[in-house]
Amino acid sequence: MTVSDPVTGPTGPAPAPAAGTLGPDLLAVIARLNRWATSQANLEIPAAQARLLAAVEQIGPARTSDLARLDSSSQPTITAQLQRAEQDGWVRRTPDPSDGRASLVALTDAGRAVLGDVRRARAQVLAGRLDELSATERDVLTQAIAVVERLLDGP
Repeated sequence: MTVSDPVTGPTGPAPAPAAGTLGPDLLAVIARLNRWATSQANLEIPAAQARLLAAVEQIGPARTSDLARLDSSSQPTITAQLQRAEQDGWVRRTPDPSDGRASLVALTDAGRAVLGDVRRARAQVLAGRLDELSATERDVLTQAIAVVERLLDGP
């Protein structure tokens, strides 16, 4: 990748970031991108509800405590969000086969549809900005996505 100075143009290869700052920088820029896309998109549901639906999709049928842990939220907070999502028909609870006292939460078809709408709205906001990039910059992003996916998948 080449660094481009707005005044003088390309200045050569980008310097390798210091190993100690790469992780925090990556986390910060991804979080910022997520917040920006969410704030710019015309979402029909609160961002917290969208995040909850994505979490349910990510881990599959799950207990409330698992969703709270994944979201770094309290169990009462997640319970309230789940009640709203259940009333809207986006999730359903079923008995946990391993513990009759607990229930598992899963997405419904309606929940998947709403989550798809959220993702399309966020992607649409980003699409215009991606169109402004050069083919080389889009290639770099494509490669970066693959690297981030490898980080998430682990060894």
